[in-house]
Amino acid sequence: MENTSGNFLHDIIEEDLREGRVKKIHTRFPPEPNGYLHIGSAKAIYINAMTAKKYGGLFNLRYDDTNPEKEDDEYVKSIYEDLLWLGAEPNGGVFYGSDYFGKCFEFAVQLIKQGDAYVCDLDADSMREYRGTLTEPGKNSPYRDRSVEENLELFERMKNGEFPDGFCTLRAKIDMSSPNINMRDPAIYRIIHTTHHRQGDKWCIYPLYDFAHPIQDALEGITHSMCSIEFENHRPLYEWVVNKIGFENPPKQREFARLNVTHTVMSKRYLRQLVETGVVDGWDDPRMPTLCGLRRRGYTPSSILRFVELTGISKTLSLVDISLLEHCIRDELNFSAPRRCAVLDPLKLVVENYPEDKKEFFTFPNNPNDETAGTRQLPFTKELFIERSDFLPEKVPKFFRLYPGGEVRLMGSYIVKCTGFDADADGNITCVRCTADLETGCGLPADGRKIKGTIHWVSASDNFTADAVRYSRLFTEENLVNLPEDKTYGDYLDPDSAKRYSNCVFEKTLADSKPGERFQFVRSGYFCRDTKNPGVFNLIVDLKDSKGK
Repeated sequence: MENTSGNFLHDIIEEDLREGRVKKIHTRFPPEPNGYLHIGSAKAIYINAMTAKKYGGLFNLRYDDTNPEKEDDEYVKSIYEDLLWLGAEPNGGVFYGSDYFGKCFEFAVQLIKQGDAYVCDLDADSMREYRGTLTEPGKNSPYRDRSVEENLELFERMKNGEFPDGFCTLRAKIDMSSPNINMRDPAIYRIIHTTHHRQGDKWCIYPLYDFAHPIQDALEGITHSMCSIEFENHRPLYEWVVNKIGFENPPKQREFARLNVTHTVMSKRYLRQLVETGVVDGWDDPRMPTLCGLRRRGYTPSSILRFVELTGISKTLSLVDISLLEHCIRDELNFSAPRRCAVLDPLKLVVENYPEDKKEFFTFPNNPNDETAGTRQLPFTKELFIERSDFLPEKVPKFFRLYPGGEVRLMGSYIVKCTGFDADADGNITCVRCTADLETGCGLPADGRKIKGTIHWVSASDNFTADAVRYSRLFTEENLVNLPEDKTYGDYLDPDSAKRYSNCVFEKTLADSKPGERFQFVRSGYFCRDTKNPGVFNLIVDLKDSKGK
């Protein structure tokens, strides 16, 4: 991972270092283990991990596992794997918010004793009503003035499991007339009788994020708690918690604009729905914006981090075109991916004047952009396969491929001229026939005629067969952030976002490729051998920008 260029977060950090407010930078990434990380998560990882690296500091992974109803060890494992894959190893350690439940309880008791928290019996609807609106102040709960002794007793009974879910909450006592609704006596503890993935049934009360997060940051020595912009209005509550508890060197929260990408949904709830309803074949479906999906698709960590870097770090909300992400992987693979010949929709081509028992080899570069990549040899035989789309039964203007009477160069070998074709009873073309100018192997025709078209090919008798899937964008709508009121994400699902090609024909060198290896299939796109189904090659990205495709 390369260091980021200067941004406003680094300006804040450098001022803190210069003024002596902090000595060693310590950051964290606090994902909730209720789903898989996605491309939006990569921005938060990049900002926090790279900031720590740039200033020689520490970077923590801390699972925000304070909601036992949604969390699972499956997600815990996947999050850690994704961090390591991105190159963001948490050199400061791996922590769990649930490991701080004891300290959170102690600090809640401290707030009660200070008169800064109280047990409230209002149900959720009533609490919402008492909270007021953006233009009208809230009103005090009828339970706000309970004595310290009564609050301590009730909170202990909450902890001991004497009350059912939702019976009461512990609320911070701040200001019901605050212009910031987050400061109107927010709930900081609720009752949930659910087994926790790590703590089991030890607890039936759980701290809310706005209370637990600043405590966790402070206990771990985090200096800068960098989070997405929706937490900006929560910052006063963050500061209230650490100040009321009395931490000597409280962490500083600062916010950045989250990453929104065209044709992409970031909602973990909806992504989970796609998985559970079978629209996709798992969290790692190559069409998903999850990091494991992008990894299976064939994206590299460096291409994702480069994409995040190019989007910039600011507080201004924006919608980034997904074509920028596609550009990043395309640009990288152009210089690193070996070239291979693959015919996804094969149509037999018979070279009528080529000897039946002859086989010769033509030399092809593995990557013309890399002189050190070497060459390979491909067998040429009487019967070949070409792409079905490279032939038409009659001449069409500006079609520079094969048609009756037309000539093309078979890539890296002979010029051939179409002499005819065969079709079945339904009119489907089954075979194309041609003759080769056998004096033009890798050379120009003797009479100087110009050949405009070049098509690729694979030997019909010396090849490797497998399937391929051409993926396009899962959603047809560009802006999925601001949908019309009468629309849902489901209204924009593209039913043709995965087009499978069976029994594709590949040059034989691909038989030895390994799951996860990336190639450029000449004239087709960049592909990756699937890590989940090794008999399939996934399209990573087209050869050219496909904006709007």
